[in-house]
Amino acid sequence: MRVVYGLEAFGPVDRPVYLALGTFDGVHRGHQAVLATLRAAAAAGAGLAVATTFDPHPLAVLARPQEPFLLTTLEERLRLFARAGLDVALVVRFDDDLRSLDAGAWLERLRAHLAPRHLVTSTTHTFGRQREGTAQFLQAWGAAQGIAVTVVPLVEHEGVPISSSGIRTLLRAGDVQGAAQWLGRWYSVRGVVVAGEGRGRRLGVPTANLDVPREKVVPARGVYAAYAAVDGLTAMAAVNIGVRPTFGGGAEGVEVHLIDVERDLYGQPLEVAFVDRLRSEMRFPDAEALRRQVRLDIERARTILSGMRSINVHQFLFASE
Repeated sequence: MRVVYGLEAFGPVDRPVYLALGTFDGVHRGHQAVLATLRAAAAAGAGLAVATTFDPHPLAVLARPQEPFLLTTLEERLRLFARAGLDVALVVRFDDDLRSLDAGAWLERLRAHLAPRHLVTSTTHTFGRQREGTAQFLQAWGAAQGIAVTVVPLVEHEGVPISSSGIRTLLRAGDVQGAAQWLGRWYSVRGVVVAGEGRGRRLGVPTANLDVPREKVVPARGVYAAYAAVDGLTAMAAVNIGVRPTFGGGAEGVEVHLIDVERDLYGQPLEVAFVDRLRSEMRFPDAEALRRQVRLDIERARTILSGMRSINVHQFLFASE
């Protein structure tokens, strides 16, 4: 897959452009339906399957949330685009200039630089100043320009429309299983292993402390069964997210214990895919009580994950590719 940064860099192509419009944070099942429709249309028309995304995420410019909001970093999104079989990912910088454009002006920019034959979007995607660019607006504009437009219906799970905001809500509640059903894969976070305080090792359970990008959503505090991938290794893991209340609290961290693996991971990129939540964060009376509970957590994680041997874990983890 080719990655193009900016409309001006797109350049001439030798096939007609079929373009999906959106940010696609999460690349969840609803997004996947849009991309599958795009890919099928491009294949039928011997064209290029191209999708837009924005960096930074429009929320970072328009709303400036006080809490993490990204479901996928740009790198993760691009890798998911490649997995979806796209030919080109078009990364557009979202800045004050872009936010000031009305919907028609944005579409004219796309037409000038890409000359798309066919546009694909979802029923809920909006664009342009004050979000005036709706699916109906796009259809009317396309009809006037002689450009085909396909609007993909919402994908639902148990009667509820799948959305990025809904997935954020599930994750903030610790419902990683629900989030996985909406995403079509386990939710994962990536980061570099950094130095911690060594408490896990002193408890007999060494952990890797993960430095997660500041804007990336992390599931609710608690303990999780997960898979971890680092340096070509995929392993079962127990993951603690929290402030270590037994030791007086502190900044929230993500601590990963690789089950049955002993390796120095300091300074290496590591990815964790959350499979199930074991329990909420708890304060214990002393270190020994915590040690006993951690051992129980690890065994429960081992039991859950061992029952998934038939799953191709590698398809869920970027770091294992």
